[in-house]
Amino acid sequence: MKHLLSTRDLTPRDAIQILDTAEEMAAVNDREVRKLPALRGRTVVNLFFEDSTRTRISFEAAAKRL
Repeated sequence: MKHLLSTRDLTPRDAIQILDTAEEMAAVNDREVRKLPALRGRTVVNLFFEDSTRTRISFEAAAKRL
């Protein structure tokens, strides 16, 4: 799936996969090392067109965990 614009675009299988993945990612908070290998070897870039410190910091924190 390239883009998700509406929950209507999800099959039941897609929805379950997303929820299972979210559950696995939430479990990372209970580990000593809170990083996931999802983007190992890749570069993450955040590009914002409006000033939003709260959004920028939350996106940066999420990228560091990946």
